Amino acid sequence: MTQRIGLLFCCLTRGLPCRPLFLLGVTCHAVVGCSLLPGLEGSARLWHLSSNVSHYELGSCETEAKLALSLDFWTLSSENLIAVLPVDPVKENYVRKVKNCIFSIAFPTPFKSRVRLVAVSKEVLEDILDLDLSVSETDDFIQLASGEKIVFGSVPLAHRYGGHQFGIWAGQLGDGRAHLLGIYMNRQGEKWELQLKGSGKTPYSRNGDGRAVLRSSVREFLCSEAMHSLGIPTSRAASLVVSDDEVWRDQFYNGNVVKERGAVVLRIAKSWFRIGSLEILAHYGELDLLRTLLDFIIREHFPSVKVTEPNRYVDFFSIVVSKTAQLIALWMSVGFAHGVCNTDNFSLLSITIDYGPFGFMEAYNPDFVPNTSDDERRYKIGNQANVGMFNLNKLLQTLNPLLDPRQKQLAAQILEGYPVLYYTRFRDLFKAKLGLLGERKGDDDLIAFLLHQFWALKMISEHKLFPAWVSQYLLRLKSNMNDSDSERRKRMTTVNPRYVLKNWMAESAVRKAERNDFSEVCLLQHVLQHPFQKHSAAEKAGYSSPTPSWAKDLRVSCSS
Repeated sequence: MTQRIGLLFCCLTRGLPCRPLFLLGVTCHAVVGCSLLPGLEGSARLWHLSSNVSHYELGSCETEAKLALSLDFWTLSSENLIAVLPVDPVKENYVRKVKNCIFSIAFPTPFKSRVRLVAVSKEVLEDILDLDLSVSETDDFIQLASGEKIVFGSVPLAHRYGGHQFGIWAGQLGDGRAHLLGIYMNRQGEKWELQLKGSGKTPYSRNGDGRAVLRSSVREFLCSEAMHSLGIPTSRAASLVVSDDEVWRDQFYNGNVVKERGAVVLRIAKSWFRIGSLEILAHYGELDLLRTLLDFIIREHFPSVKVTEPNRYVDFFSIVVSKTAQLIALWMSVGFAHGVCNTDNFSLLSITIDYGPFGFMEAYNPDFVPNTSDDERRYKIGNQANVGMFNLNKLLQTLNPLLDPRQKQLAAQILEGYPVLYYTRFRDLFKAKLGLLGERKGDDDLIAFLLHQFWALKMISEHKLFPAWVSQYLLRLKSNMNDSDSERRKRMTTVNPRYVLKNWMAESAVRKAERNDFSEVCLLQHVLQHPFQKHSAAEKAGYSSPTPSWAKDLRVSCSS
């Protein structure tokens, strides 16, 4: 089965794209220094109410109908985290080895130059953060999104974690340029963790400067929102700000250091805990803390697992295995290669996090590697499912000290089932792409043959074996019970995207952004919000066409 996994990888031809949406304008604001004292509750008060009134004391109609028009009564909370999980007793912000804690308190470093908001997600602001879009135009919001201002209730934290990088234990890693601002509970009762990326040094910065540059920040903002619209579990991006601060980077590690501009993405997720969050505790023998963190994660994010259950860690592991298999199958269904599938980049909630040198494959190529830093091609797209198995094995090794012999055996059996879970989900996704219903012998052959073809049907049709494949496909469609061509087409257009964020598209937007033209960032954000629908502006820009000649040799690295 494992060998089979290595063979059946990749992406079908593009489906259909995007309906016109409101395009967000580009605004410029000067930074005004401001700082508020931390508090406890994280929520949005309606602007005419006092700050000690909770969501649940308001009428449901009133809370759901109104969005906050300012940040005056909008708060975050760090209390849920630091009341349970120990914080580094050292408060000074310098690089060091940290032990026996989960977080260090670390405040963002404000930019020295002007800061401008260049992109914002209306959906994230309004549907998740309960903020009216107009709030993004205020100085308060831009100060929050750039790390200049700490809102009420926030105690900024940097998370301590470790991980296996390119298969080798790397020791302490941690949030070297990210600050967790706190948790926000929205009007639907959902908890979301807000984090700034590129916001300055922390105790985990190692040799880094704590900054992110514009090119990588544009890519993360666009791709996290694009992946959500593709139906793939992911962190979200609320905003992107850019400064005129100078940040120096050797993009391809070839000695060519160039000046770039610093940027910050305000990103959110239900949780930022990853496999490496647990690994570092097991590695240093901090088993009581490992148990504390696991119980916290289970209680907060795995409601189907009872924290009082003796087998809770096995049950937790089973869910992570299943959801990781599903996530990677979804990646493959759109030809997405993460690029850096280290254990410190694998979410325990099985969402896509830490967008770095990712890439979307155009033609089937199991050896496709988006990351030029990956010399050994460890994270080529055809190896992602196997890397998932490797990472889950590292998670199992981390859990083993907390398991009895019987539980260890159960957990090992669960991991052995991962290939079948992955392959089953993979088949289901690609059968849906082909409009197939039910199970028939020969379905695997239809999928495998098509995946080994070219970029689009026009090119596939030139293959000498294409007529045979079409005959087999048409025969298979006849076995779809109670189905019609129109219903099948309708289904297929909802699972075959016309537009994905190919590297050349992101690069085109980045090059313009570096000249202070953010129009293509806005266009891509707009188009990728509805990737299954055809969009005239996207067609004009060539987003559904093969990569243009100027972009054939584009490279992306870990440098950001």
